[in-house]
Amino acid sequence: MISREKHDRMANAIRFLSMDAVEKANSGHPGLPMGAADIATVLFTRFLSFDPKNPAWPNRDRFVLSAGHGSMLLYSLLYLTGYEDISIEEIKNFRQLGARTAGHPEYGHAAGIETTTGPLGQGIANAVGMAIAERKLRDEFGSDLMEHYTYVLAGDGCLMEGISQEAISLAGHLKLNKLIVFWDDNNISIDGPISIADSTDQHARFRASNWNTIAVDGHDPDAIAAAIEQAQKSDKPTMIACKTTIGFGAPNKAGTHKVHGSPLGAEEIAATRKALGWEAEAFVVPSDVLDAWRLAGLRSTKTRKDWEQRLDKSDAEKKAQFVRRFSGELEGRLSSAIDDYKKKLAETKPSPATRKASEDALEVINGVLAETIGGSADLTGSNNTKTSQTKSITPDDFSGRYIHWGVREHGMAAAMNGMALHGGVIPYSGGFLIFSDYCRPSIRLAALMGIRVIHVLTHDSIGLGEDGPTHQPVEHMAALRAIPNLLMFRPADATETAECWQLALESHNRPSGIALTRQNLMAVRTEYEEENLCARGAYDLISASDAKVTIFATGSEIEIAVKACQALTAKGISTRVVSVPCFELFAEQSEDYQQAIIGNSPVKIAVEAGIRQGWDHFIGSDGTFIGMSSFGASGPYKELYKHFGITPEAVVAAAEAKLS
Repeated sequence: MISREKHDRMANAIRFLSMDAVEKANSGHPGLPMGAADIATVLFTRFLSFDPKNPAWPNRDRFVLSAGHGSMLLYSLLYLTGYEDISIEEIKNFRQLGARTAGHPEYGHAAGIETTTGPLGQGIANAVGMAIAERKLRDEFGSDLMEHYTYVLAGDGCLMEGISQEAISLAGHLKLNKLIVFWDDNNISIDGPISIADSTDQHARFRASNWNTIAVDGHDPDAIAAAIEQAQKSDKPTMIACKTTIGFGAPNKAGTHKVHGSPLGAEEIAATRKALGWEAEAFVVPSDVLDAWRLAGLRSTKTRKDWEQRLDKSDAEKKAQFVRRFSGELEGRLSSAIDDYKKKLAETKPSPATRKASEDALEVINGVLAETIGGSADLTGSNNTKTSQTKSITPDDFSGRYIHWGVREHGMAAAMNGMALHGGVIPYSGGFLIFSDYCRPSIRLAALMGIRVIHVLTHDSIGLGEDGPTHQPVEHMAALRAIPNLLMFRPADATETAECWQLALESHNRPSGIALTRQNLMAVRTEYEEENLCARGAYDLISASDAKVTIFATGSEIEIAVKACQALTAKGISTRVVSVPCFELFAEQSEDYQQAIIGNSPVKIAVEAGIRQGWDHFIGSDGTFIGMSSFGASGPYKELYKHFGITPEAVVAAAEAKLS
């Protein structure tokens, strides 16, 4: 047990490192670290199971700073507990270019940062995914290898963001009792008191979502510790409301919005040093305090070593699977399984909708990879994401591999990020492409973090028909293609769908979206090809030497391109068709390959039932685009294609007009 005096000095180390770093940077948020220092000190010195010398230990507790603007709280903790990545120099370089101590915590910049948290609410939703992964892996591998807590520090802003409700309602439904959220209840946001914008009873809200709630004085270490002990025994997730003073210790600014997002200023810092009895200079932690923190960092070394011994003594196959899955490596036999499946497709030449082709590919994949966890945002029958191997996960039975996310696209996408960050599982989910707008912040963060999550996005164009323009994505492929480090696939048939799935799974360090049709499509890849042609991003589907016309297309519009090619060829016009399943992979090919695929046909036409944006890379600004320049309409899909002029006849007419 740490004495109150020692606790206060350890908490004050966080406060002064934070205020000094923000002051030096002349930028940042000192208020949260100062206010939440007592919570963090109790958690890191008494409860959190972690090891700075082995930060990636799979069975560590996870700590998520959802209120990412308070990043100096986390950086101070990482420095004080002995993480090598965060030195005192990094603290001094807070918010400077190239520093690991970015303005908001960024996953991959330093060990101990479990996720990138900037947009409020994302962290708490990530944590729900981490807790799902922990519960699933505990069921699969046993509590001797996987059993840990996920802790979150969330602020008022996190709880106001709508994504938090999706996350907490799902967590309560699934009874994720190893999820513990500290609410930094300081009643202040950027604009001023919370009361100017919100009057939610957060306790009632959490309890209504099947959570346990506790209220404590956030500056009373024993009360905080007792609340954590109570939370650990609960059969539900727990929210601990910690009543704190933002900017605690600052004589003139504590408890006001003036300490939220601005440096305290030299005068106020000097006054705070005096008020809290802190005599050390800026960026200096007294040796006795630093020693106490470093000892806290060593608390779990034996726990981690005991865990490693249990892993070593595990059944050989169980150990091999556990290690492989946490390394992110795929089963070696996946490639041969996909290859065998492609041979079968070449023989049978099926013509399903690509959403059905995706289900068929997943039947192969899920039979090989035990780590895939599927799901859908209440669209299972439409997204085709459930296979024979994926029994539903329920609140009382996590042996399944399928999550019914409910109508929670925001929360689903963020929780999937948390699952991927936790490790040991590969999450994929289903939704309509149009609703990727609801997932977009999380998809963007997945791309920023470089993590493997896969979004199955069906009903990918006006081809969905009667649901009308509210459900017909016209700008969404272009919008998603604009996100750096995201792979957006739009396969044309069953073979391309299988290849795109393989590429998404093999992309360890980037997320993927696979856009799929509602309508049936003809097989365009009718010959077996060992090479994954989709890996090139674009390739010759129908070759022609000295082609007068080159038609570029993707997804369902490949069928239109092929029929137009046949008609033009019958008229004696040499025509080739280029399939473009993935813009991003094409852009990563050699300059020579890109030039060869784009070619020098005098007429270049692109066909996609979406907007033109992005296609000029292939056809040039003077090329012809056959697609959408408006929103869609409600009606049978074949009539819509005619109405908007996306037909083989339109392509032929455009080519002939250019050639005349």
